[in-house]
Amino acid sequence: MATIAHMNWVDFDGFRKETDLALIPFGAVEVYGPHLPMGADGFATTALAERVAEQVPAFVAPLIPIGFSASLMEFPGTLSVRPESLIAYTRDVCESLIGWGCRRILFVNGHAGNVAYLNELGRQLEAEQGVRCAQIDWWRFIQPLVEDITESDLLPHGHASEFGTSVMLHLVPDSVKMERATRTVPAVENRYPTFLRSGSYKAQSTNGLLGDATKGNAEKGAETMRRAVELTVEFIKSPEFAVD
Repeated sequence: MATIAHMNWVDFDGFRKETDLALIPFGAVEVYGPHLPMGADGFATTALAERVAEQVPAFVAPLIPIGFSASLMEFPGTLSVRPESLIAYTRDVCESLIGWGCRRILFVNGHAGNVAYLNELGRQLEAEQGVRCAQIDWWRFIQPLVEDITESDLLPHGHASEFGTSVMLHLVPDSVKMERATRTVPAVENRYPTFLRSGSYKAQSTNGLLGDATKGNAEKGAETMRRAVELTVEFIKSPEFAVD
């Protein structure tokens, strides 16, 4: 595994002859229920990137830790950057990697607020640089992978719910306070969930949790991560992610 921040330049120079792939994990620092750490998104994506890089040659870039979290700023501790700041910073990181021979870049993104901006940046880089870019939208990515181990009948993939809790119990159990985990029903019924609308997150949940966190456990988290690594490695090796 080649985590760039832990490499020296000599080893970096040698390894870039073995791979053209860079994995860039993205996170957020935001409310994630009363029981989970605010850096949960980044913990998940860093773990995924590092475990994938144990199976395929790839550089793992440093985590880009703060995303666009404006909708959650009512909760203490939430940090947010403007979309244009996120795009500009990420572009600079990508162009540095491209300059060192990376022709494939996988955004391993743990935060929904980043998705649209990273997709657009990937499109621009492909058009301008002739590289291949793709994105994993982590908490959406895992949903079809774990249908058979889902227990909750209430938003199992809601904010800090069953699977958010399970993954954190697997990765950073000492940062999880399960005595605070609750089953939290949205305060306002959304009869049209397929329509995207802005609004106050706190109007839906006063504790930053949506779903049943009590159904989380470390075993489900470990299996979730295992399946995610397997599918990611499969994609990386596929023709769909080859450079023309």
